[in-house]
Amino acid sequence: MTDKQELYDITIIGGGPVGLFTAFYGGMRQLKVKIIESMPQLGGQLSALYPEKYIYDVAGFPKVLAQDLVDNLVEQANQFNPDVVLEQSVEEVSTQEDGTLYLRSNTGDEHYTRAVIITAGVGAFQPRRLKVEGADLYEGKNLHYFVNDLTAFAGQKVLIAGGGDSAVDWANMLEPIAEEVTLIHRRDKFRAHEHSVEQLMNSSVNVQTPYNITEFIGDGERINQVVLEQVKGEETITKDVDAVIVNYGFISSLGPIKEWGLEIEKNSIVVNSKMETNIPGIYAAGDVATYDGKVKLIASGFGEAPTAVNNAKSYMDPDAKVQPLHSTSLFDKKK
Repeated sequence: MTDKQELYDITIIGGGPVGLFTAFYGGMRQLKVKIIESMPQLGGQLSALYPEKYIYDVAGFPKVLAQDLVDNLVEQANQFNPDVVLEQSVEEVSTQEDGTLYLRSNTGDEHYTRAVIITAGVGAFQPRRLKVEGADLYEGKNLHYFVNDLTAFAGQKVLIAGGGDSAVDWANMLEPIAEEVTLIHRRDKFRAHEHSVEQLMNSSVNVQTPYNITEFIGDGERINQVVLEQVKGEETITKDVDAVIVNYGFISSLGPIKEWGLEIEKNSIVVNSKMETNIPGIYAAGDVATYDGKVKLIASGFGEAPTAVNNAKSYMDPDAKVQPLHSTSLFDKKK
């Protein structure tokens, strides 16, 4: 490790709700924390798949919108200023001679840490990309697989492709903001929640089924028109657009994690009651972790995060107590 490469106390792999709470709790224990997330945004499945759906089983919230929960978790974690690395997947983990851990990502970036807590949910998420010639030219321009800011589409002609909750949610949310919203789906029936579909059908959204995108007409910088083709038919439609949003779902996989020498059971990482894996210094929490009697809920993950952090703290500093002070005392100390 060179002088330019910082050593962190804890590096969290996965920036979903459990990863964010882990980062907060690491800060509570006065640890230097980094989050590495494969997506271009924090929040995991909550932000990517159903940001506008209510969650009912988080303690203290009779109901809370998924994105609001994420926003609160980010605000909570940011009290301790963790470093956040987006759009990187960790491909290699190895133990160095001094016991610290070396991580290398898919971008070639190197990370050094005293402990790792894996909170990767069901694995690294990547969107199912549109298989249309030249589509990659427009990614990051006006072809979107994620929506971070609805107001960016104000006054625009937006075409959304997909038939699940995310596609229908975005269509409903953009209807009062965009100049025109068109939703296309390859089937006549939508997979989204019935109430959302009813709202869609009673809105001004132009619903086109069953159609697929077959061609983009643009200048390499922006898509100007989209050619739609009827499924099992010959009819085509050419639509003027300012932006295209594709919601064909996501692909998730443990990927390289399976090659790190961890004990894996049914695509989950086996841990003990301390959230320790079979590799010293590596812990797991949330849906990615499994043990006898495991229940995969956000609420469970929120409980496992402090267990992982407190035991990691004791692993790094044997004189440190696993049982922390109460949060009120910790924050009084911080002030």
